[in-house]
Amino acid sequence: MAVTIEDLYRSYGVLADAKDNLSPHKDAYQVILDGVKGGPKEKRLAAQFIPKFFSSFPELADSAINAQLDLCEDEDVSIRRQAIKELPRFATGENILRVADILTQLLQTDDTAEFNQVNASLIAIFKIDAKGTLGGLFSQILQGEDIVRERAIKFLSTKLKTLPEDVMTKEVEDYVFAETKKVLEDVTGEEFVLLMRVVSGLRVLQTVNGRQQLVELVVEQAFLEQALNPADPDTVDRLLQCTRQALPLFSKNVHSTRFVTYFCEHVLPNLSSLTSPVAELDIQLEVLKLLAEMSPFCGDMEKLEANLNMLFTKLLEFMPLPPEEVENGENSASEEPKLQFSYVECLLFGFHQLGKKLPDFLLEKVDAERLKDFKIRLQYFARGLQVYIRQLRVALQGKTGDALKTDENKIKVVALKITNNINILIKDLFHNPPSFKSTITLSWKPVQKSEAVAPKRPSGEEIGSGGSTKKQVSPLPRRDARQIYNPPSGKYSATIGNFTYEQRGGFRGSRGRGFGGRGNRSRGRIY
Repeated sequence: MAVTIEDLYRSYGVLADAKDNLSPHKDAYQVILDGVKGGPKEKRLAAQFIPKFFSSFPELADSAINAQLDLCEDEDVSIRRQAIKELPRFATGENILRVADILTQLLQTDDTAEFNQVNASLIAIFKIDAKGTLGGLFSQILQGEDIVRERAIKFLSTKLKTLPEDVMTKEVEDYVFAETKKVLEDVTGEEFVLLMRVVSGLRVLQTVNGRQQLVELVVEQAFLEQALNPADPDTVDRLLQCTRQALPLFSKNVHSTRFVTYFCEHVLPNLSSLTSPVAELDIQLEVLKLLAEMSPFCGDMEKLEANLNMLFTKLLEFMPLPPEEVENGENSASEEPKLQFSYVECLLFGFHQLGKKLPDFLLEKVDAERLKDFKIRLQYFARGLQVYIRQLRVALQGKTGDALKTDENKIKVVALKITNNINILIKDLFHNPPSFKSTITLSWKPVQKSEAVAPKRPSGEEIGSGGSTKKQVSPLPRRDARQIYNPPSGKYSATIGNFTYEQRGGFRGSRGRGFGGRGNRSRGRIY
């Protein structure tokens, strides 16, 4: 005979009146458990009554939890939400791991209100036993089906940082780090990014030693001991993602040496053959930006001279020789060289940073003929810079506020930063001996408050091979400027001011590509 509303209220009354002497009334509690087999009203009451008296009947614990789980899977979403809301009341002693495991599996729901309730219940049991809750979450991440794993990782990446220190103790954070390392043995690119967000936010890892441990994690994922296959977009993708994750961790005490070395030895030689994981991504510029950002934090290198030579060689490729002149002094009709400003800024900066470690490289490690060729290219590039800098300053003269926010002017502002940066670095290299003392902020990095956007008065610097001489030159329109000097045409990147790659969603494809292939798992309730 089915349990009715009256039966449930009667049993509830018996148990409530018994107060601390509930054990003789096991039959009354069994009636409440049987309420899960009734209609919608009976189920709603059972969802509330079962957890209220759960702790008083340890011999019926399994039956009580299973009854509540039946309600968590009911066809009526309102009943499911009620049952899920009450689940934390079962999270006592040895049951915490099971309840956490159940709630983690319930993250797969597509109902927004139900999903939010699952999140709230997980947070509630975190405050009861954080380590036990994490045990359930990581169990599903390692062994559960894909949708559960995905949502459990996202839960950790968004919710852990909101928990107070009395919940996220050192012991708990150490456990998170240890379990995350297990998960990282087989992850997709998106999972890797989210898990790095989890561990990077742990207070226990905010020390120099902690950041070094995080770098070691990334190094393991980056496969820096293997040669790069430039034709494989997944391999290139992995390297980009890992490098982006490592970048914020580098400092004067946590060095980027292994990454910089790998870029010099394996990436730069294959720069032109790299296969982009995203069609619209300028993969060469992306790689050069990463190298530039890492270079200030590079420590002692075993093969410093060889790596500097690779940077130097690659820099020469992007710095053209001046076009040949015909007898009357005019440029020949051949196409003018393209000045790849964005690429040169990155390469010059990287060369400048590593050059500090071997300041006599240009004088003693480069033969005279090659050095002469470099200075000719450098001078030609520098003269072209002066024209562009003047033109950009004239174009931006007097513009402030909204006028600088148009797409066209945004590009001009960044272009001015790029050309000024290159100009500063080139002047350092023209010193005799070459100097490596100047400091710049890379053009795509956030603007410092001290930097003025308003254009300065043009200096008209013309840099020669032996040094620099200055004279005041009035701003001239492009046509008149070309009468004085015929500059090569310039090229700036379409994504000139910022990295956009990571925001595109990370790795390509589904699990099984990128960071490794995880096997298919069977569907079904395992709690």
